[in-house]
Amino acid sequence: MWKGNFGDLVGVVPESLSGFARSVSPEWMERALRLGEAATVRKRKLPAPFVMWLVIGMALFADRSIEAVVRHLDLILPDRSKRGHITSSAIAQARNRLGIRPLLELFTASARHWVDAVADTGRWRGLAVFGLDGSTLRVADSPDNVAFFGRPTNNHGPAGYPKVRLVALMELRSHLIRALSLGPFTLGEPTLAQVLWDQLPPLSLLIMDRGFIDYGVFYLIQSVGARHWLTRARAGLSWKVLHTFEPGDELVEVRLSPTFRVRFPAAPLTLCVRAIVYQRPGFRPQRLLTSLLDPQVFPRPEIAPLYHQRWEIELGFDETKTHTLERQETLRSQSPERVAQEIWGLAIAYNLVRYEMYQVAAGCGLPAYRLSYRGSLLLIRNFCLSAWLLAPGTLPRHLERLHEEMALLVLPPRRPRTYPRAVKSRATPYPRKRQ
Repeated sequence: MWKGNFGDLVGVVPESLSGFARSVSPEWMERALRLGEAATVRKRKLPAPFVMWLVIGMALFADRSIEAVVRHLDLILPDRSKRGHITSSAIAQARNRLGIRPLLELFTASARHWVDAVADTGRWRGLAVFGLDGSTLRVADSPDNVAFFGRPTNNHGPAGYPKVRLVALMELRSHLIRALSLGPFTLGEPTLAQVLWDQLPPLSLLIMDRGFIDYGVFYLIQSVGARHWLTRARAGLSWKVLHTFEPGDELVEVRLSPTFRVRFPAAPLTLCVRAIVYQRPGFRPQRLLTSLLDPQVFPRPEIAPLYHQRWEIELGFDETKTHTLERQETLRSQSPERVAQEIWGLAIAYNLVRYEMYQVAAGCGLPAYRLSYRGSLLLIRNFCLSAWLLAPGTLPRHLERLHEEMALLVLPPRRPRTYPRAVKSRATPYPRKRQ
């Protein structure tokens, strides 16, 4: 049970989360609440710091109701020893008072600190490897969500649920999310990605899909802080060959768009990039474009396998949707503001699990992706549900046991993909009209 001045609650972590959330600095929480103007001196059953933990807990326990999350994580004041009761309307009001900004600030501070801490352990040729890609999440079918996010449409009409579109910047070796941008489904991924380019740290390599190709953006990335990019070329692109390092490895020149040069008059007319052709057994030849111009420092045989690490971000999306959300892809919040709040809480929860996995894997001398995310998530959930019943003095011992159990969740080495991608036909009782 918490005892002390109510103003000291900002730095307090509930017993149920105390071991798991030791990586969250109280200064991050205090600054997030102050910037979000969510701090208050009024004594409430569900104060703002605990509401922040509630939103994070909603992601960790997606299969439980919000009231159950409050009860299981013991987030009620003032008399928490009696397992007090709070209504769903009071929880909704507390979330409305909190708003979006505190969760956004907490995610930004924690993501920057955690990614910077792990980046040095997984560098390639001195560069931290990042991936950029987009995905969507279904949201509750409420009038406010439909009006703000919009419904996808196809030849059969509008979809049953509105969707939110998001774009993530992820450190690929640890699967930690460095930055996130979200918005209505009507916004495209390149548009949402505009706010993420500056989030790429120095001495880094960004791997992205060819849908994000924009030579003006590439110029901005590589012009600051020894940052580089790598992508697959679109069909039909034209350029001027400046030099051939070897067959299939050329230095080429592409022209920047007039629109970009209007926005940035000091930019050059052209951009020098490296074009690499490679072919994997069973696949068609592919061409990569990159700012890694020196073939001695960045050998061609290493670049093609490096590009395929871009799929690590797809695994991160799968870990979020399939395992963290328990395949309940539809978020529970009924208003756009609470949807955004829930997504930032989901991102924090995912990073917390991933950072815990990184610490355990580092102690075992393994990369973080060699541990089972599903198994680690289940162990952490059980720890959070039982921690409030334990004596505070025994928490370190139980946390050590948690790490020992997580260290046993080692996955076998990754198998290389040896077959081409293909779309399988669905089973149907009706005859096909054509082959």
